[in-house]
Amino acid sequence: MKAASPGQAGRTVLLADIGGTNARFALLAGGAVGRITHMAVRDHGSFREALDTYLGSVQEAGTISAAFLAAAGVIDNGRCALTNNSWVIDAEELRAVYGFTTVRLLNDFEALAWGLSYLPADKLLPLGGGLPVAEAPLAALGPGTGLGMAACIPHATGRLVLSSEGGHSTMAGSSSREDAVIGLLRQRLGHVSAEHVLSGGGLENLHQALAALDDLALPGRRAAEITQAGIEGTCPTSRAAIDMFCAMLGTVAGNLALTLGAKGGIFIAGGILRHMPEYLARSQFRARFEDKGRLREYLEPIPVWLILDDDAAFVGLHALAEVERIG
Repeated sequence: MKAASPGQAGRTVLLADIGGTNARFALLAGGAVGRITHMAVRDHGSFREALDTYLGSVQEAGTISAAFLAAAGVIDNGRCALTNNSWVIDAEELRAVYGFTTVRLLNDFEALAWGLSYLPADKLLPLGGGLPVAEAPLAALGPGTGLGMAACIPHATGRLVLSSEGGHSTMAGSSSREDAVIGLLRQRLGHVSAEHVLSGGGLENLHQALAALDDLALPGRRAAEITQAGIEGTCPTSRAAIDMFCAMLGTVAGNLALTLGAKGGIFIAGGILRHMPEYLARSQFRARFEDKGRLREYLEPIPVWLILDDDAAFVGLHALAEVERIG
């Protein structure tokens, strides 16, 4: 990022990335993002309670003039009821209570998409493909508490960033085994979205469905336990669950690349996969990404990267603040 102009140098901007599980805060001042503070959502009853805790810990709190907030949910008229926790963030309320002159509230993957062009190479793990096509669309998706998606489309005067709720699109199977898993989940959930299989809760859904299909009485496992047992090979059902997870993610990522013409590259985010990068690289992810019949040759050159940085959304928030000449 370039340094702030003299007219911006005195401004302090609050940045935040609010997910279903974690809340992260930082200050942008003088063109640089300061230390990022992590909080567990479960430790705070509301967004304002978490924000007050953060502001009470920083000396610069009284100098903040604007806020750029990324939230894991649908933004409706400056308000977001988060999809996977009970918090509500309201931009107008924050202006009134904290005296911020500007409050920019955006979807968390929209924020990530603003920074895709600026992510450092040492924070990216290549997952196949060739070189990105200059000025072509880029896209991000990521399994975490939910499944986020967004796109960045370069154009003559800058970039257009599109938020998306594509994680809630209908999931289709690519094998009889996947069809059977989705069928079981449909009996319980009704509509089976990509998020229902490609998120923390989705990994648990896969594990339960595979155990039921194989007529196994297994104890319930949390996503982290499934991941660990699968990677270590101590539980065949957990291994099967993460194998199916990686394969299905490849299918969804390939669909996204086709839909957007994302020859600039696909970026995979989300906390789950940062715990298993080598496993993902060896999995069926890339094969399923390219497995689109006559369009295989279209997809083969498209690069895919796994984002290794927990705090990548702050790169995007910083970029957006510069675009809007704040901070």
